Amino acid sequence: MKVFQAIEERRAVKHYQADSEMPAEDFKKIMSAVILSPTSYNIQHWRFIRVTDKVHRDKIKEAAWGQEQVAAASELVILCADINAWNDRPERYVANSPQETQDMLLPMMEAFYSGKEQIQRDEAMRSCGIAAQTMMLAAKGLGYDSCPMVGFDREELARLIRLPQGYVIAMMIAIGKAEKAAYPRGGQLPLEEVLCENHF
Repeated sequence: MKVFQAIEERRAVKHYQADSEMPAEDFKKIMSAVILSPTSYNIQHWRFIRVTDKVHRDKIKEAAWGQEQVAAASELVILCADINAWNDRPERYVANSPQETQDMLLPMMEAFYSGKEQIQRDEAMRSCGIAAQTMMLAAKGLGYDSCPMVGFDREELARLIRLPQGYVIAMMIAIGKAEKAAYPRGGQLPLEEVLCENHF
């Protein structure tokens, strides 16, 4: 599927064929695309929880206020972020760069994030957002539908997935074959209302 077609056809699908399974090679292909998503300083904050256990899915469904797609979709991926990834062996993120680039970027990274908790969290969430869009478009490109989700009890979900200290949950994404089409688009704002030039 062409990229613009995938963008146009990607919708938040709520109802999935519960008996549809995703071949392992398709899941690997999607995730291999996801980890190519850009991140600031190549930090790669994202951590992904693939929920394959049916009992665990049912518990997560309860934490998501009974939303059917949590249990019915072929795949459920929880996108989390390590807020402190910037300070976790940062030399890993520039290991393939020339030495002069490493010598420049590592101090820059330290200066950019150190002591700035809001920036640390914002950057981690931005990274997850970019990865999420890559995931949904890659899935659509392979003929799957998806649904990004933020409607859940965050504390309960954190408990269920044993979220480590210093991590944050960005969203969940259900992926599978649609049982029913998405509702019509609610109404896109016109481009001229959201696009400015040079300033507001």
